[in-house]
Amino acid sequence: MANNIIKHMNADHADSLSLFLQAYNGVSARASHPAILENLTASNMIIRAHGTRYVVPLEPPMKDLSESRARMVALHKESLRRLGRSDVTLTEYRGPRGAHAVIFFLCFFFVASCYSRDNLLPGAWAYEYLGYKYVPDLAHFTYNVQPYLFPGVVGIHILETALLAWFRLRPLGVPVLSGTWCKWVASCLVEGFGSWSRINQIVKEERAKNKAE
Repeated sequence: MANNIIKHMNADHADSLSLFLQAYNGVSARASHPAILENLTASNMIIRAHGTRYVVPLEPPMKDLSESRARMVALHKESLRRLGRSDVTLTEYRGPRGAHAVIFFLCFFFVASCYSRDNLLPGAWAYEYLGYKYVPDLAHFTYNVQPYLFPGVVGIHILETALLAWFRLRPLGVPVLSGTWCKWVASCLVEGFGSWSRINQIVKEERAKNKAE
């Protein structure tokens, strides 16, 4: 029975093993992947990650290994609670589409053209090549409000990104500086709240999928 449980955990629940190391042994998220269950007894698990073996105690000990499934489910939930993690792990980046794509483009256009006030004057590259010369009143208005609007927009997006990294990406198990983390952070810096909305949609879909299973 122990061998069958070990094979099942390693094949289908490697993420749970990594969570156990983080919650009960203080191993970092990066150092806990990949995690391999080497041995299981009624009182503990031995899990290996990056060549180091860790003992995860089972308290109270199980009466026998037939309790393993229920105990692993309980350990998984308790690990999430200890780590402040969501029950969903975010593993993908979903780019802006539809209305989000329009907002993304407008925000990118604004930042690219308005980082310098001089870009909004006739003869400047942004004025000549980004269309401002066809709407001079808009260029004049933007020139007047740029000292206040540009820092405000950038500041709000930086704040939104910091909050996204701490309150959404961290609980959803996205490793800092990973490819997925960098894509969401960069996207939020440009578009702001649209990134939050798409992450919330992914979480909703994953929970519905898990419930169906």
